[in-house]
Amino acid sequence: MGDVRKDNNIGLLLKKLLKEKSLSMRKLSVQTGIDTATISRIINGKRNATPEHLRKFSDCLGIPIAELFKAAGFPIEEQSKQNSDIYMTVDSIQNILESSNLIDKGFTIEDVKKQLANYEQYVQTNEGKETIINNFEEKMQKVGSIGPFINQLRSMYEKFRLKKGTTREILLIGSALLYFIIPVDIIPDYIFPLGYIDDAIAVQIIISLLERGL
Repeated sequence: MGDVRKDNNIGLLLKKLLKEKSLSMRKLSVQTGIDTATISRIINGKRNATPEHLRKFSDCLGIPIAELFKAAGFPIEEQSKQNSDIYMTVDSIQNILESSNLIDKGFTIEDVKKQLANYEQYVQTNEGKETIINNFEEKMQKVGSIGPFINQLRSMYEKFRLKKGTTREILLIGSALLYFIIPVDIIPDYIFPLGYIDDAIAVQIIISLLERGL
C-alpha cells in the first residue's frame, strides 16, 4: 500500500461525516462493502484510502469526491485549471497519475483509439444505440459543465439522435458518445480531476476523423 501519508486529513473528515449522519463504522462497512477493519485503519491514519475507497465513501456519504481526494492527500490541482485544457500532453497526464498512485497502468492515445474502435462495433448493435439514447442525458447531468468538450458532445448527440450524417459519421460519433457514457474508461471517471481527460481526448480524435472525412 506504500507509506501512509502524514498530511492525511481523511480520518477527521470521515469521523465528522459519520457523526453528522449518525452512522457507525459497521454501518458504513455494510453500505460501502469495505470491511470495518479497513475503515477503522483509514480513519485512524494507519492505512491510506484508495481511489476506490473514496468513490464508495462519496456515494454513501453524499460528499463530493473532490473533497475526499483532497482530504486524503492526493497531489491534485484545481479542477478548473485541469479541465480547461483538454489538450494536456500525455506526459503530463501520466506524471500526475503516477505521482498520485491513482492507477497501475500507463496512459496512451493508442489505448483511447482502441477503445473507440471497440465502441464503433458496439454502436452498430441495438443495445449500443439504446445505451446512448437512454443514458446520455443522465451522464451529462452527473458531469455538469466540467469542460469545453461538453458542447461538442451535445452537438454529437443531436446528430446521432437525428441521424444527421453518413453511416460512417454516425458510427464515429456513436463511438465517442459511448466512450463518454460507459464508465469503464482508460482513466476511470471517478478520478478527480483527470477522470474526463481521456473522454475529451476521445472526442477530439473523432472530431479530427470527421473533419478529414475518414
